[in-house]
Amino acid sequence: MNQFQYVRATKPQAAIEAVAKDPNARFIAGGTNLVDLMKRGVMTPQKLVDINRLDLRKIERQNNALRIGALALNSTVADDRQVRERHPLLALALNAGASPQLRNMATVGGNMLQRTRCPYFYDTALPCNKRQPGSGCGALEGINRMHAIFGFSDKCIAVHPSDMSVALVALDATVQVSGPKGNRSIPFADFHRLPGDTPEKDTNLEPGELITAVDIPDGPFTKHVHYQKVRERASYAFALLSVAAALDIDNGTIKAARLAMGGVAHKPWRLTAAEQALIGKPATEAIFRQAATVAMQGAKAFKHNEYKLRLGPNIIVQALKTAAAA
Repeated sequence: MNQFQYVRATKPQAAIEAVAKDPNARFIAGGTNLVDLMKRGVMTPQKLVDINRLDLRKIERQNNALRIGALALNSTVADDRQVRERHPLLALALNAGASPQLRNMATVGGNMLQRTRCPYFYDTALPCNKRQPGSGCGALEGINRMHAIFGFSDKCIAVHPSDMSVALVALDATVQVSGPKGNRSIPFADFHRLPGDTPEKDTNLEPGELITAVDIPDGPFTKHVHYQKVRERASYAFALLSVAAALDIDNGTIKAARLAMGGVAHKPWRLTAAEQALIGKPATEAIFRQAATVAMQGAKAFKHNEYKLRLGPNIIVQALKTAAAA
């Protein structure tokens, strides 16, 4: 690991200024992803600005929404009474992620910013446009069984690894950030980026911007929800595919729906067309299968991940069936 400078910030503005002034500086909180990347030489920041002393851990109601501070721990959020009662889908997704030990360290902001687990990104001896722009994408012609089927480009086919983010995009969350130019709000659907020609850019954050909170608006999705995750082992594994499903059902009819997938794109993948296909329809397996077909339109596989084209609609149906029966 390269040498680096370590400083602690006690106020948000001080942290923002420290990072904004130095292009080689990074914020650090739980460090569950950044430290691993530093150990492997994938990221080599020359300065770490510790933000753990900032007052960004509260979970509280504000303006018909639940505001979750960026430094709230994943385990704390998953166990919080307000989260479990008002947004149980988020609790389910958080508990599906990583391991209890990591959830006790990882923060909400850090979870959103975690980088892909693509092996070509992690191995500095292999080509990766995300790690070294212009070097090529080793996964395109390599082992790509974990990789994208939506929204990829010829520069990158990596997927975003966060379970929490799949639930947040389904719940129409908004990200609150502060930076050198002041405060702004980013709809969660616009927070992460598709790779395009700049796969090294994971998010639409500007230099020096700090995530301060995530707002989840009130909604009807307090009962019929499910987070379906398919992985290679029961815990401490990233999703091959995942689905966040939430339904508002009245007398057997779907009044509103939210669907999103993980493990399929460079960002959490919202299935808006499939949601529309569900509204006003009965909550039956036949309708769920129709919606799953809509959801998979435009998907394209590579040599080693064709199974996702078959697995995808099946787990969408399973997630919807389980949500409807909740």
